[in-house]
Amino acid sequence: MSSSVFLWFGVAVLLFWAVGAYNRLVRLRSQGIAVFAVLEGLLNQFVSMAGPEVTDSAALVAAADQFRVALKMCRSQPLHGATISALTMTYETMCLCWSRQRQHGPRGSAPEPSEDLPLQWEQLVAQTEMARADFNKAVARYNAGVTQFPAVLLARLFGFRPAQPM
Repeated sequence: MSSSVFLWFGVAVLLFWAVGAYNRLVRLRSQGIAVFAVLEGLLNQFVSMAGPEVTDSAALVAAADQFRVALKMCRSQPLHGATISALTMTYETMCLCWSRQRQHGPRGSAPEPSEDLPLQWEQLVAQTEMARADFNKAVARYNAGVTQFPAVLLARLFGFRPAQPM
């Protein structure tokens, strides 16, 4: 009889630990998704600032279109490694195209850019970098939770995969 009490006590402790660990993993994933939502709001502003009505640079417009598609893919899976990698690559490409366009200036029949557009772009880049840092911290916390033993056993069981920072 005393051995069955210890068995049930052990099962209860294991069950409560599993529920707590699962809730922690869900909370960490939710925090990462919430931080990405803030980052996404900032990243959406880049698309309108690099559109064809603002610039005549075909490279910048194409990079902004690719960035918009990558951002749309990340909405559904913000902690998925491949989608974040694509978003990071298209973001950096768009920023590179922007800096090249700013160095060479408008060409031909380009719409006259607003005087404060470069300043707005730089402010948005600074805000985005802060939001990226917050997202990367949230991803690091999530990855630590997913890879810790013994929570890694539950993570594998329930499909929690390590995320990729941006």
